Amino acid sequence: MAQYIMKGGNPLVGEVTISGAKNAALGILAASVMADEDVLIENLPDVRDINMMLEAIREIGAEVTRLDTHTVRINGKSISALSVESENMKRIRASYYLIGALLGKYRWADVPMPGGCDIGQRPIDQHLKGFTALGGEAELVNGRICVAAKRLRGEHIFFDVVSVGATINVMMAAALSEGRTILENVAKEPHIVDVANFLNSMGANIKGAGTDVIRIVGVPRFHGTTYSIIPDQIEAGTFMFAAAITRGDIRVKNLIPKHMEAISAKLYEMGCELVESDDEIRVIGTPRLRAVNVKTLPYPGFPTDMQPQVGTAMSLARGTSVLTESIFESRYRYLQELRRMGACNKVEGNTAIISGVEKLSGAEIKACDLRAGAALVLAGLAADGITTISDIHFIQRGYEHFEEKLRALGAVIELAENEREARKFKLVAG
Repeated sequence: MAQYIMKGGNPLVGEVTISGAKNAALGILAASVMADEDVLIENLPDVRDINMMLEAIREIGAEVTRLDTHTVRINGKSISALSVESENMKRIRASYYLIGALLGKYRWADVPMPGGCDIGQRPIDQHLKGFTALGGEAELVNGRICVAAKRLRGEHIFFDVVSVGATINVMMAAALSEGRTILENVAKEPHIVDVANFLNSMGANIKGAGTDVIRIVGVPRFHGTTYSIIPDQIEAGTFMFAAAITRGDIRVKNLIPKHMEAISAKLYEMGCELVESDDEIRVIGTPRLRAVNVKTLPYPGFPTDMQPQVGTAMSLARGTSVLTESIFESRYRYLQELRRMGACNKVEGNTAIISGVEKLSGAEIKACDLRAGAALVLAGLAADGITTISDIHFIQRGYEHFEEKLRALGAVIELAENEREARKFKLVAG
């Protein structure tokens, strides 16, 4: 089984270019099938979740042409199946975006329940609430979600909780509904805005994305478009924390500084030096980070997807930090893996108390989920000795050429496909 194997101790130094946003791309790919003309999507990240979504879109009959690694052309005119049968869709959370897309266009959709990382419950009740308000009838049968409607009509919908997935899903369906829709208490993440901008580029009439209220005037159909996906906020944040955790100096390029404000603020509070320009941020680490307190919150608060990265940094900070997770209840399993490396932490409910240590030691650990896996790689690169990380398929779901980008910054890391390759690395790295 493939694993990452690394020798820690080298400060990461240099430049890294951030790929397109995975979370935006998944919503945009689903929405692309709503047009019966060519849709050209650029800056697409080359990661497993994206490739699985493209395969599912191809399987329902859409024309999918991969023009190059980061560019795809999709045409939804030839869609012949509204029941998504792809096994891949059971493995990723974003499978449910095809409900909003197909319901909006065809008034019917049948999609497997979402999968993805096991970081806690991801209820879809707010999705179904929105679809029902628009005129749909929903059923959950044998692990599948079926939604049908004779007509979709605009409605005033107030979400009970802020949900990124429900905001995107209901926004897609409402964009091809009759009349006006108002969505309140919506998510405001950058990828919400990106999906809305993409829908508008196909002819939708959506205003207010990025605020608490989104207003939509339904249109009868969409046309083709060319669209470039925004940079990945979480990949950018991961490399910013890589500089902090390894005491390095990294220029993180192709990002939107506004999207990084909560992350940048915590790095500054921990003692790092930050130099910001139009589309990049340079992070200069400090010999010893300072302890901080962090609570994850919906955007523009500190992202839950950056919680493992900051938790890893806290493990090397001077003093005791308090980390509170308010989004997902099962996101602390990586802390047990860090304890194998010498970290000192304990979890009480949704709060982790982390007492920083001077150094971590290499160990055999495993990735628990996508973001935790990336954070553990950073821990291994800061640790003394050799670290091996198994279950790296989680990491490959959302980070493009992760080990290659790290090596370009000076990391001693390899993707070992088997034990023979792992032994060879250990022999050479010493």
